[in-house]
Amino acid sequence: MALQDIRRTFLSWPVVRQLTGSDPTGRGAAVVSDHTRAVTARTETADRVVQSICPYCAVGCGQRVYVKDEKVVQIEGDHDSPISRGRLCPKGSASEQLVNNPGRQIKILYRRPYGTEWESLDLDTAMQMITERVLDTRARTWQATDDQGRDVNRTLGIAGLGGATLDNEENYLIKKIFTAMGAIQIENQARI
Repeated sequence: MALQDIRRTFLSWPVVRQLTGSDPTGRGAAVVSDHTRAVTARTETADRVVQSICPYCAVGCGQRVYVKDEKVVQIEGDHDSPISRGRLCPKGSASEQLVNNPGRQIKILYRRPYGTEWESLDLDTAMQMITERVLDTRARTWQATDDQGRDVNRTLGIAGLGGATLDNEENYLIKKIFTAMGAIQIENQARI
């Protein structure tokens, strides 16, 4: 390494810049490297910002989702949210990783009874299979009256467990759908 390169490297150290420059406390320009000056925040290059709600729990913290080229590039707390006032818990702060994780499943996978391999299904086929199974289970387990002859119109063959990763509106609709099917065993993870 040439003497000039050694001198340049030595002078670029933050402590040297701090002691020889105009920033003796090391809280400003002395600690900013050329690399840091060249970095641009993902939020500055976003095409648009979409307001959303954190998907993790029932609190409903507001999020700002930064989108560039139709891809989520950053998620931050929404300062306009009266619930969270711009703050997010660690899980909410990591929401971008939930969306962009390369290991995230984006296909419907199905393993046949006694099968050893997963196979991909298209959405229409999967929805048809689920519909048929729900209707079959409801028909086989339907109870119009109890053992005393009272009308009950229910099924004990279907149960529902909602999750805190769904928002209140989604859980409300799921509860209504299960109730309309006659299910009475409906619970939510947030209550357990």
